[in-house]
Amino acid sequence: MKILTVVGARPQFIKAAAVSNVIRDEFNEVLIHTGQHYDENMSKIFFDELNIPKPDYNLGIGSGNHGKQTGTMLIELEKIYLQEKPDLVLVYGDTNSTLAGALAASKLLIPVAHVEAGLRSFNMKMPEEQNRILTDHISSVLFPPTKTGVYNLKNEGIKEHVYNVGDVMFDAVIDFKKLAMEKSNIIDRLNLYNGKYILTTIHRAENTNDIHRLENIVSALNDSGKEIVLPLHPRTRKYIDDYGLTFSDKIKLIEPVGYLDMISLEMYSEKIVTDSGGVQKEAFFMKKPCITMRDETEWVETVENGWNIIVGTNENNILNAIVEFTPERKQEDIFGDGKAGKKILDILKKEIYNK
Repeated sequence: MKILTVVGARPQFIKAAAVSNVIRDEFNEVLIHTGQHYDENMSKIFFDELNIPKPDYNLGIGSGNHGKQTGTMLIELEKIYLQEKPDLVLVYGDTNSTLAGALAASKLLIPVAHVEAGLRSFNMKMPEEQNRILTDHISSVLFPPTKTGVYNLKNEGIKEHVYNVGDVMFDAVIDFKKLAMEKSNIIDRLNLYNGKYILTTIHRAENTNDIHRLENIVSALNDSGKEIVLPLHPRTRKYIDDYGLTFSDKIKLIEPVGYLDMISLEMYSEKIVTDSGGVQKEAFFMKKPCITMRDETEWVETVENGWNIIVGTNENNILNAIVEFTPERKQEDIFGDGKAGKKILDILKKEIYNK
């Protein structure tokens, strides 16, 4: 049996690390990298660090507007599908690579399995929301990571072949946390021994493309007076330069980091401030208070559990949360048992062989 896996962005590389090696024990897997993330620090380093199998195909599509990027992926993926004739296509998350991978397969009547199905922000202005809804509705097998994901799918009439297996990123953190402690030296390099720094990431278009939102974020970080470590996404750096924004001396701007360095930075931080969905979950896994600079989140369980607070991009809300937010509840086990990859393999075996 042949499974064709499509990845293209940093979070998908991490998820694939938790699943591909398990799948390859029993299936023939063909791995396609669309090239959506093509920077060395956003792409190749993840394959090297996490021992993800080298992609069988790298489309090298790179950046571009949504229509051009998704359309080019569709054209190239269809060629590969026709050549490889997979029994199933596996996609992750909510990127343009996700939608293109699923849509190209669906048009050719190839079953699609969607890992991280059922997430909803209920904000249709987000490209990610459009991608995840469309992907879910053309998928044959759906793997929501939480009970909320199952509930969201049920509300949209998707009730069959839905399996809550837990979160594959939890698998990855468990697998690679020890490796990060052994191999990453970023804490030494940045002289962060005291653990009193705030780890921050900013990358979402809704924040970077809007000068007022980005300006509020930068002002809040500057005014906090805290030591902040900010791995700067290439697009974010471009907009910061375009808008003429500057940071205080307390903010360490660094290049994007690999997964092991990111785990180390998360592990030793005091709090995490982010607009990333994946980092929100990683903060929860690391038992770090998370401050989310968005107007909503797909990971509602982390908020309900009291370890994540949604502050939007209001300067005072961000600032107050950085200074004051402290979880008051013990964490619940809401992302599974760290064995999602094995469960996905077992379910796919049944789905493929019994189709």
